[in-house]
Amino acid sequence: MEIGIYSFADLTPDVQSGKKISPTERMRDIVEEMELADQLGLDVYGLGEHHRPDFISSAPAVVLAGGASRTKRIRLTSAVSVLSSDDPVRVYQDFATLDLLSGGRAEIMAGRGSFIESFPLFGYDLDDYDELFQEKLDLLLAVRASERVTWSGKFRPPLDGLGVYPRAQQEPLPVWIAVGGSPDSAARTGQLGLPMALAIIGGQPERFAPFVQLYRDVAKEAGHDASKIKVSINSHGYIADTSQRAADEHYPYAAALMAKIGRERGWPPQGRAQFEADRGPRGHLLLGSPQEVIDKMLFEHSVFAYDRFLIQFSVGTMPHNLMMHCIELYGDKVAPAVRTAASVPA
Repeated sequence: MEIGIYSFADLTPDVQSGKKISPTERMRDIVEEMELADQLGLDVYGLGEHHRPDFISSAPAVVLAGGASRTKRIRLTSAVSVLSSDDPVRVYQDFATLDLLSGGRAEIMAGRGSFIESFPLFGYDLDDYDELFQEKLDLLLAVRASERVTWSGKFRPPLDGLGVYPRAQQEPLPVWIAVGGSPDSAARTGQLGLPMALAIIGGQPERFAPFVQLYRDVAKEAGHDASKIKVSINSHGYIADTSQRAADEHYPYAAALMAKIGRERGWPPQGRAQFEADRGPRGHLLLGSPQEVIDKMLFEHSVFAYDRFLIQFSVGTMPHNLMMHCIELYGDKVAPAVRTAASVPA
């Protein structure tokens, strides 16, 4: 089992003071988080790709490369690479370069993304949303499989035996597919035999169990190696010394960010009562004391038999000292307890 963290690299004003730290300071904080996670024995650090002012990471491979120079063993992945609006050849090259710099620790988590700003920015039509992803995933996998690629599609000029360099140290470079609550996405990922990262950021976790089962069933029917059929659960959370402290520290930052996004999308604001329900025993938030988070992770392991669990702690730009303490609790208390309990047969 692998246990890790992912971040969208928020760059939002502090809800208490109204001040925003500089982009330089935020980047430094992110690299320090990677370094601490590595020192604590966590397995994965993921970084999202966004193209808007409230998030700072538009080029995850570059930021992760900064972390690669300060870490020794932790795996470094996008979370996600917005493949639909990017060039798969360039995505492969960026992460192959990261793989070489990190000594074989890079991964790509490919997805459609949480936001749509990258589509007009790079000249793509949102009407082609699904078709773009399918075609570009096909090209990414072709580039990963062969040094020289012959390929043609609708949205990009063809490749006729051209070489793509550098090649990754890992063979093949790991590619995960990020999915939400879509059975079609789960089935397509299973058909390809690629590992699936399932985002659970709302509702009761167990309602997603059919998607995981569908993924595994389709992969098995397609004849894929069972050892390569892996599931990651990606969720929001936060850890503090006590349950009440975790809630009081995290809520103002998460509520402010989600209210902003909600205004853009027509969602109602999240009140404290809903937040408390979401962090309850069967809510999607893994938020509370170390023991509460341990219990939730083990419950979800009983539901999904996951191979990897990633938590996004920074929903809103929380103070760096709080984030570092959260990561310490995760690495020192939560991860060891979950690994031990999950390895013991029921």
